[in-house]
Amino acid sequence: MKGDRVEVVIDAGSGTTRAYEIEATRAGRKVGVTHGRGVVEVSETTRGGSTVRTARFLANRVLALVEHPAADAPVADEITPALRSA
Repeated sequence: MKGDRVEVVIDAGSGTTRAYEIEATRAGRKVGVTHGRGVVEVSETTRGGSTVRTARFLANRVLALVEHPAADAPVADEITPALRSA
């Protein structure tokens, strides 16, 4: 959902850190996090499941990973009309 975002803080070496933010940029897109084999992957996907963009980080360098879900109220583009009951 538009508004989903993930913040990733990594160790950049010699005592410094870097922060990255990946956000769902359009209505109907979502941000997902997967990890395995020493890699953390954050990807933005469409409703159909195709990946729009991906960020990969070495798992041993990731200091913090924070997921921020979108607001409860949907954006106007994401509202689907309800069926009328007779």
